[in-house]
Amino acid sequence: MPKPSANTRPPRRLIELFAVLESEVLFENSNVAVWRVSTNELPNAALKFYKKGDKGNESDGFAFLSAAEGQYAAKVYDVVRDAALMEYLPGPSLGDLSRAQKDQQAAADLVEVANGLHASKPISGSRTQTVEQWLNALLTIETTSEAATSDRAHFERARQLAKDLLAAPEELCFLHGDLHHDNIRKTAPGYCAFDAKGVLGERAYELANAFRNPKGVETLVRDPDRVRFLRDLWSREFAVAPKRLMQWVCVKTALSISWRSGSRFSQDHEIDLLEIFFGILDETE
Repeated sequence: MPKPSANTRPPRRLIELFAVLESEVLFENSNVAVWRVSTNELPNAALKFYKKGDKGNESDGFAFLSAAEGQYAAKVYDVVRDAALMEYLPGPSLGDLSRAQKDQQAAADLVEVANGLHASKPISGSRTQTVEQWLNALLTIETTSEAATSDRAHFERARQLAKDLLAAPEELCFLHGDLHHDNIRKTAPGYCAFDAKGVLGERAYELANAFRNPKGVETLVRDPDRVRFLRDLWSREFAVAPKRLMQWVCVKTALSISWRSGSRFSQDHEIDLLEIFFGILDETE
């Protein structure tokens, strides 16, 4: 990913709206830009701008973070249609911790944050999105003849598993929805989550995406012993059944593949990861 231009500035109307005094661009892609800013009232904050005009699937995420009172959620100072002013999180992230060969410590910190977010039973915003809606991408995608037979089999298994999970939901609640190592950064009190989606879904879904993370340690992520470690630690500490957790891990992996593939699946760089996860699921009671 190209580095953001040091000359990138927030739109003038946001500078005026939030009374921005100074800004330093931290991240930018085609969809969003994030600056570290100072304002008349906040010497250190983060400003996130959504270039397409609305916050997309993060529209309810700020309500989730605001409702999750305590040290585990980034503070939200102000929100408008296409931007949000929030707490600046200096880091490092839990992804940085894993990449520094402290993955088991990162795993323990991550589930602590997850429990902290859920302790207050946060509510969502008015435009509630659901995991069931998200899964439509997996349930409707076409698997093409170009895909390997084994890959199609794993994908079809994930599709059927998604249907089974949706048919008998357990412990529905509002979720962060994208909780993984690089969406959790350190502050003075401890680690803190940001970039929430604010989605209604099953509690066991909350940790599913973190099995695929962080980026930059692909060999570690594919290590079956690491998968077993996360399954055992997170199911115990987050109070979800190990098998149910692994079922959602498999479904979430297939869902991410579906999102990347669009309407037709032929191949993907994580299809081998889906096979590994199914292998761990098959040995899980």
